[in-house]
Amino acid sequence: MADHKRILLAEDNTNDAELTLAALAEQRLADEFEVFPDGSEILDYLYRRGRFAERPAGNPAAIILDIKMPRVSGLDVLRIVKADEQLKTIPVVMLTSSREEGDVTTSYQLGANAYVVKPVGFAEFSSAIKQLGMFWCATNEPPPGTILRRK
Repeated sequence: MADHKRILLAEDNTNDAELTLAALAEQRLADEFEVFPDGSEILDYLYRRGRFAERPAGNPAAIILDIKMPRVSGLDVLRIVKADEQLKTIPVVMLTSSREEGDVTTSYQLGANAYVVKPVGFAEFSSAIKQLGMFWCATNEPPPGTILRRK
């Protein structure tokens, strides 16, 4: 039986979300991708609330967060995830256009596993996402409990 991997992406910019998904899908590193337009929805998913109450148990292989999102910011999501015993081992990558020193520092202080600044050009953006995906889904050994279900 093969492991069924899921990557969560919290990104409020539709173009960035589409580019990220296309680059990750090209690598075939995960079986499924879930996109959330704001931080509150990704928290609902993780805690199996609202429309996600019936989703299969288990944690995703990785979470990719934008910092500046409506309702609940990526930093707030990171803070909540890394403070939760059931979620804190999930790799969280901050993927943002912010180069602000405070955002970088705060992200790592809160437990981010990586901080990637979105490149401006399409080719560079695609390359950065592919490298990110290869590391977190192919090279990195995830902690137990990151498998959603068996196929």
